[in-house]
This record gives sequence, C-alpha cells and structure tokens, in this order.
Amino acid sequence: MVDWLSDLYPWTKVLHVISVIAWMAGLFYLPRLYVYHTEVVAKGSETDTLFQTMERRLLKAIMNPASVATWVFGLALVFTPGIVDWSMAWPWMKAAAVLGMTWFHHWLAQRRKGFVNGTNTVTGRRYRMMNEVPTLLMVIIVASVIMKF
Repeated sequence: MVDWLSDLYPWTKVLHVISVIAWMAGLFYLPRLYVYHTEVVAKGSETDTLFQTMERRLLKAIMNPASVATWVFGLALVFTPGIVDWSMAWPWMKAAAVLGMTWFHHWLAQRRKGFVNGTNTVTGRRYRMMNEVPTLLMVIIVASVIMKF
C-alpha cells in the first residue's frame, strides 16, 4: 500500500531537508526582527509599517508554507516502510522537538498580532532569549536523526 513511498524516498528526503532549511531560516530571523521592532521602532511610524510588512511576508510567504511542507514530507518519511524504528528513542525525541518547533512558530505568529494591534508587551531581551529556542530544538533534532540513540 505505501510501497510507492519507498520509490519516492530520495525525493521525499530532499524536499523535507529543503523545507526544514527554509522553515529554520524564518524561525531564526523573525525573532530578530521582533528585537529590532521592539527596541528601535516607534509605534505608528513608517518604519513600524515596514517592519510589520517584512514580518507578515516572512511568516505568511516563507515560514507557513515551509512548516507545512516540512510536516508533509516528514510524515511521508515516517510512513515510508523501514525508515523509522519506533522502538528506539530517537524518533520520539525528534517528534517532541518538532512539536516544540511548531509551538514556537505559533508563538511567533501570536507575537506578530501584538505588533499589528500595537499591544506588544514582550521585551527585546525576551525575544533575544526566545531566539535560542529553535537552536536548541535543532540540535536535538539533528543529533537524534544522525546519532540514532
């Protein structure tokens, strides 16, 4: 039934990795935009409008499609026969980290609404600290997949 996934495995893996790279780029960059938006930009200014446009486009045109593609191709890999051994710890660690990455993505999307409404209360320092979340999750994901512990 899912043998066709085995035939497509190399392409599925390629598309998954490309999607992950695009998603991670956004997850690293959007909180950095929020830092500068919070610390430097005056509410209601032209620069505020510019930052909101950049943040919206990054989220809607790059991050959202990349996250969906990451999930689609990742699940295709999961359902490819012989790829994932669920008796080992690594797929569970990766799955937990991917769920964490997805939560972070949605947290960033919620923070964007604060800028749009002029109600952002998160400090630049907190955005800087939160900017480390995808790095930690990436380390867990890459180590899990490569080391297969």
